[in-house]
Amino acid sequence: MVALVVVGGLISGLYERTATRGFENLLTAQLYNLVNTVSVDEEGELQGTPDLGDLRYVQPLSGWYWEVVPASANTSGGLSSASLARLSVPEFPLSRAPFDRMYRRSYVTEGPDRQRLHVTETEVVLDAENHAARFRVMGSLATVEDDIAAFDRTLLLYLGGVGLGTILVNVLVILIALRPLARVRRSLAAVREGEAERLETGFPAEIEPLAAEMNALIDNNRRIVERSRTQVGNLAHSLKTPIAILMNEARAMEGGKDRVVTEQAERMRQQVQHYLDRARVAAQGQSIVFRTPVHPVLERIVRVIAKLNPHLDVEFVAEAADDIVFAGERQDLEEVVGNLLENAGKWAKSRIRLTCRAEEAERFAVTIEDDGPGLTGAEIREALKRGKRLDEATPGSGLGLSIVRDVTGEYRGRLELSRSELGGLSAKVLLPRIER
Repeated sequence: MVALVVVGGLISGLYERTATRGFENLLTAQLYNLVNTVSVDEEGELQGTPDLGDLRYVQPLSGWYWEVVPASANTSGGLSSASLARLSVPEFPLSRAPFDRMYRRSYVTEGPDRQRLHVTETEVVLDAENHAARFRVMGSLATVEDDIAAFDRTLLLYLGGVGLGTILVNVLVILIALRPLARVRRSLAAVREGEAERLETGFPAEIEPLAAEMNALIDNNRRIVERSRTQVGNLAHSLKTPIAILMNEARAMEGGKDRVVTEQAERMRQQVQHYLDRARVAAQGQSIVFRTPVHPVLERIVRVIAKLNPHLDVEFVAEAADDIVFAGERQDLEEVVGNLLENAGKWAKSRIRLTCRAEEAERFAVTIEDDGPGLTGAEIREALKRGKRLDEATPGSGLGLSIVRDVTGEYRGRLELSRSELGGLSAKVLLPRIER
């Protein structure tokens, strides 16, 4: 578009110079034609019937005039075009527009009816007796200016059409050229949302290497996940038997030591399971995104907790939960919500409320509230410490809230503890979500 503007300016300038030069050349030619048709008689009076071949010189006040006046004392009379209608055009001072080497000069002056006139003038000796006359041919500048303005309008119209066509062609070219990138974006979105495992193929040669590299990265991440899961399984199997033996041997012990060993072995099992789960979540955090509809998982966990605690009223409030999809694995969501509900079941007096809603950009919140004693600020900080138990009389390992915090942290979420509207503890977790 800048090039079109520059080219348009150059063409307009060139046409203006050409039109002005042609206008001046026409006046010069008509001036010499006028000189050739005028003479003096024996008394020195100007005579002749000039015909310059242009009807504008006979139309009154057309802006096109010619005039012949004496330039020496021995010359008399005078001639003018019919268009001048016995009017006259004021002489222009020689000091402001002197004659050139050809004894000719040009200038712009004001004529009848406030017309701007371009005047070409010369003085010629007509015979051997030095009878001289001044010849002037005048043309309206409006003619050439209107011609230039009409040309500029036409030029603007054509260049505007070319510019608009250029924009449309470029838009089409860009859209067509970038269409494969849009396919790459859609294919990556499908992989990210778990709808596909790899990028589709068949891209242009310029984009195919990118798709191949992305597929290689996805395959590598999948191998990392599989390798991590294999290692987790191997470690679980290798530790399962020793821990089971310790627990069996503890049961055979006497003197009350069996209870201590059994409890410690159980805590070992839970600790091992916790760290194995963290390793699994960390591994999957570097891989493609999983999709887990939230509503069915929460509904199932609420039913289980309600059966385990028949004395409690377990309420499930789902605010648009049907449309929420967790960007992670089902078992991680179950572990987070299950631990929080289990903890609420231990402390609640008569009521538990679970609320799920979309919150923040690309996140959703699950809040578990109870009507138990709740926690103070200092107690909340203590409760989040790994293995820390505020009431040793209540069964448990003290890992529940810590596990929830660690799992949500691996998903770049967070755990918030506060006072519940029901009077007890409110535990709120923020987790990532994706569109269906």
